[in-house]
Amino acid sequence: MKLLLDQGLPRSAADALAARGHDAAHVGALGMASATDEEILERARREARTVVTLDTDFHALLALSNATAPSVVPVRVEGLRGEDLADLVVRVIAL
Repeated sequence: MKLLLDQGLPRSAADALAARGHDAAHVGALGMASATDEEILERARREARTVVTLDTDFHALLALSNATAPSVVPVRVEGLRGEDLADLVVRVIAL
């Protein structure tokens, strides 16, 4: 699964996910630190990535636009270190 981590998440989580064999990128590392949610969704859609975020706005944007992609994984636990977030994401996407 290809993942795009949103700005509020640690960049180190993308590296930890990549070390586990996942194609993960962080918006900050892609030069998108100040990108709008719409721009992030469009990038994820173009690259067939799933957005991982703390932000609840992504679901509303998808619903209002009747979009069927990309998928969004909301993270409800704030303050996770990169390794811990990577562990959580791996468990979630395995379901």
